[in-house]
Amino acid sequence: MADTTAPRYVDFDLFDCDNHYYEATDAFTRHIEPEFRNRGMQWAQVDGKTRFLVGGKVNRFIPNPTFDPVSKPGALDEYFRGRNPKGAGMGELFGELEPIAERPEYRNRDARLEVMDAQGIEAAIFLPTLGVGMEQALRADVPAAAAAFRAFNRWLDEDWGFAYRDRIFAAPMLSFLDPDALVETTEWSLTRDARFFVTVPGPIVTPAGGRSPADPVYDRFWSMCNEAGATFLVHGGFGYYNTLISLWGENPEFEAFRATPFRSIISASGVHDFFANLIANRHFERFPNLRMAAVETGSDWAVSLFAKLKKSFGQTPTAYPEDPRDTFRRHVWVSPYYEEDLAALRDLLGADRLLMGSDWPHAEGLAEPARFIKDLDNNGFSAADAKRVMRDNGLELSRRRPA
Repeated sequence: MADTTAPRYVDFDLFDCDNHYYEATDAFTRHIEPEFRNRGMQWAQVDGKTRFLVGGKVNRFIPNPTFDPVSKPGALDEYFRGRNPKGAGMGELFGELEPIAERPEYRNRDARLEVMDAQGIEAAIFLPTLGVGMEQALRADVPAAAAAFRAFNRWLDEDWGFAYRDRIFAAPMLSFLDPDALVETTEWSLTRDARFFVTVPGPIVTPAGGRSPADPVYDRFWSMCNEAGATFLVHGGFGYYNTLISLWGENPEFEAFRATPFRSIISASGVHDFFANLIANRHFERFPNLRMAAVETGSDWAVSLFAKLKKSFGQTPTAYPEDPRDTFRRHVWVSPYYEEDLAALRDLLGADRLLMGSDWPHAEGLAEPARFIKDLDNNGFSAADAKRVMRDNGLELSRRRPA
């Protein structure tokens, strides 16, 4: 169990927009329909090691998908701030790993609530660790992908709950590959009190070709979100855009924490183009009650997007119902990385559109979520704006806003 004597850095309780669970080993298999058991996720012994198979192939998105042992929260904090002067390797940076049995809060919601109490967290959005990297491995088998995420979301509701005690808001993981299955999952989740939904940003690419998320084939889904007033999230993960690196002769398979230097600096941004595409297609004009948030995607892309939107609006103002930057500000919230220029993002979007996300308990996150206040202080945030970012904005999004 985590240290229950953690210091308080702020005088209010937090709403953390980026908490994670470590999936149980049967997260994708507990509720899988029998006909898809051999086409989705499986565990197997390969060369004496436990391996995770997806679509019959070893999947390496997470080096150890059993999460046993697992890294300590915040182990890579300094690394992600760009501070590794001795060039230490990942093994050294991770440090000592922990048996997951010693951290029940990673897989048990009641144990997690005790830790949240100690951390000063009133409520949080709970997001996948393994789940954000699975869809691409099943892209060629759309029915199997739909079945896998249907099973996953039933496990998620069972183990964590979509609104457990109004504190743990586990977001159903959505796949857009099958529009009918997407609607079915959304309808079921809303009846289970889902407040948030999450997917990996980018185009929807199936064996039949590519689609925009604004394609009319998804109108039923967007209408349901619009009417229910649930919040739609995009979260970093392994999406189709990640495979574009193969055009440069690099391995398209993504493995966490083993990126080449080029992968860490390539400009292709699925989240940038996801929102650019929605705005260009006047998506929010059709669904004016939609609220969206970008979590664990950083925020540099927003600066670039705003520069392009300004120029595009100046060149073709009749293509937009209003300044597209105003559209973005009305409908989209952003959870930046703690190491970024938070003051510049506040000036771009306003403090009322920023969200605090600690990424706890991931190695790349903050060991103590409330320490996010230190980065806000260093960027000149007022006490009132800090409270908006670290509590009020997320709390507002957790309350459905029916149309």
